[in-house]
Amino acid sequence: MAEKKAGIIVILSSPSGAGKTTLVKKISSRKNFKISISHTTRKPRANEKHGRDYFFISNQKFRNLIKNKKFLEHAKVFKNYYGSHKESVIKKLINGENVIFDIDWQGTRQIKSKKLSYKIITIFILPPSKKELFKRLLKRDKKDKKIARVRMKQFKSDIMHWKDYDYAVINDQIEKCYRLIIKFIQESIRHKNKPIYNKILIKKHVRKLIS
Repeated sequence: MAEKKAGIIVILSSPSGAGKTTLVKKISSRKNFKISISHTTRKPRANEKHGRDYFFISNQKFRNLIKNKKFLEHAKVFKNYYGSHKESVIKKLINGENVIFDIDWQGTRQIKSKKLSYKIITIFILPPSKKELFKRLLKRDKKDKKIARVRMKQFKSDIMHWKDYDYAVINDQIEKCYRLIIKFIQESIRHKNKPIYNKILIKKHVRKLIS
């Protein structure tokens, strides 16, 4: 019997509110793609469920998991901790499932530094504009301008990490962005070398976003 082919790791990162969580969910609807559900110390939003969106745990439990080296990666984002459970991720990969991560640049850096024996594809999601991003944040946080402004302050430093990723895409239309991400994933699996994409376009867009 042929040995089962190992899965790949697909990481999506973005500034808060750029749409990576929606895109991760869309990708997970494809055959053989599973989401790595993170543990977090933040409180659930109104539409979130424990075990489906995140594993919501206490600070003490999170610290114990760090101490016992249970995380593949973990980071502190906006005063809350997030982490990916190593054992559950590796189990999926061994079973031939492709694992999608919805994490920030800190977590991405940690996973890449582990030098795992699995293919890793990293994609950075950019918003169409700062105005649109602020609108999305207000909608998500029930029109709480204070939370949205705090997240916007972090925006400029977060966005500059796009250069550390294999690809960057502009999420101006969710379906268009999703199709482009799938294309990058498929091409990366087929080819040994990373396919070329339009970095000049992305650089121009980033300059507009931070100006």
